[in-house]
This record gives sequence, C-alpha cells and structure tokens, in this order.
Amino acid sequence: MTCRDETGRTAVAEVGSTVPRRELGRLLRQTREQAGIGLEAAASDLEWSRAKMYRIESGQTPIRALDVEQMCRLYGASPETSEVLISLAKESKGKGWYHAYGEVIPRWFQLYVGLESAASHIRTYEHGLVPGLLQTPEYTARVARSRPGITDEEVAKLVELRLERQRVLARQRPAAPTLDAILDEGILHRSVTGMAEQIDRLLAASEKPNVSIRISPLGSKLTRAAVAGSFVILDFPTQGARSAEPTTVYCEGLTGALYLDRLEEVRAYAELWNHISAEALSVEASRTLMRRIKERQHD
Repeated sequence: MTCRDETGRTAVAEVGSTVPRRELGRLLRQTREQAGIGLEAAASDLEWSRAKMYRIESGQTPIRALDVEQMCRLYGASPETSEVLISLAKESKGKGWYHAYGEVIPRWFQLYVGLESAASHIRTYEHGLVPGLLQTPEYTARVARSRPGITDEEVAKLVELRLERQRVLARQRPAAPTLDAILDEGILHRSVTGMAEQIDRLLAASEKPNVSIRISPLGSKLTRAAVAGSFVILDFPTQGARSAEPTTVYCEGLTGALYLDRLEEVRAYAELWNHISAEALSVEASRTLMRRIKERQHD
C-alpha cells in the first residue's frame, strides 16, 4: 500500500499498527510538559532538532529505547513511567501489536483509555457485556468479580477507574465524543443483579445528544459479527482536511487486546459495523424494547 506525503512524493505505508508509537509520543509530550520543559529546550539538551522532537511527540517516527531512556532522565520521570515509555518504544518497532496485560507493559497502564479520551467518534458493538462507558458501578463490580482471585480492594479500584473514564461523555473541553453503541439483545436478558438499574442507565444515556444506543434483536440474521466478536472503532479529530490520527479498531480478549489501524483492517470492521447497524433496531424501537425487558424482570 502506498500513500503521498506532504510534498506529494509517493511513500510506502508502514506495516502494522502505529498505536504504540502514537501513544508513546503523546506520553513523552505529557511527561515533558509536566516537567516544565519547553520543546526547544528539550531538543537543545538532547542535541536534536526541533523538527525531530515534533515528529517523535506526534508519533510520526519510531524512536530507540535508549533515546527514550535519555528523555526520561531529562524529564525526571518516575521509574514506573519510564518503564512504560521504554516498553512502548520497544513495541513500536513490531509489525503488528498485541497488548498483553501485565507482561511487556504493566497492567496498570491502560492504553485504550488514552485512545478513547482522544477520540471524537466511538462506535462500539457488544455481544457479551454492556460497554464500559455505559455500565453502572454495580454492573462493573459484577464483571470485575468474574476474574479469578480478584480482591475487594481491586474491585473498588476498577469501579473508581470506570467512573472516571465515563466522564469523557460529559466533558466540555475538548468536546465530548459521539458514542454510537449497538448491543446484542441477549446482554439485557442475562441473570445479573441490578440489571433493571443497568437498563435505566442505558435509557438515560440514550437521551444525551452525543449518545446513540441501539439493540441488535435476538431474531437478527447470522453475520460475521459472530466470528469477529465485540469491537470498538475509534475516529479522531481532524486537523484541516486530514485526521490527526488514523482510525483505530480495538478488540479485547481474555488475556489482552488487539489494536488495528491498517487501512484494510479498518475497512473490514467498518463494513461489518454498517451491516450490524442495518440489522439493528432504531433508537426509539431500542428504547421500547429495553423498557419491555425491564418490566418483565420486575414481574
């Protein structure tokens, strides 16, 4: 696959996900700014050009782990932050990227949350669970307790983090992202304590101007979604005529998460989203169905 750069010259597009490189640039910029060091001052101390610093912080170019280590020392980054940044530098050289929790990158570092907070449009299809942005604290706690060996303290921390993450839908600056969610109807029929309250939460969220919640009914046709499973498509704000970052697909598994941003990968999931969307109920019909399911649970 080829593309044209700013000068009009043809360039070969990189193979694999650029997600770790983009996130590395974002975190390096944040770490520098927290240290109170300007871009030009950092470039001077590192003996780099200002243009190189900009390319690194905007995720346009890979960077060696040794260079990241040098930047961390200059910025006075904590050992934990340095570990994450150096790990991302190593991962950014791979042809593809699979984030395995608790291995190369520490479990506490939630890469997806950073992407989600930077997105302008979030499309999510769920066939097993209510999306995290729409969960009640009780539902989040129930999901968390399904993990073997988790402690009450860890559950409470996960609930706290989830509530913090949900604030993105109500923020003022930058503008809150648009959330389009499609849920498999089976999710609402699961035997989960507090499901009636969870449905109320979905109904209330669906009234927000930037949130759309639709239900894929049980009678829907069998589609590739059965193979693809749940997924999220993240679109980012545009700068002029182009997006600041490429659209990214996120798929979460039992032991980690897959990040996809190659054109053909994104296109495949976008086409699947369009197919699922065509089969899903309208927003109003979805609200009616959710109310009906809630009433049955009270009978």
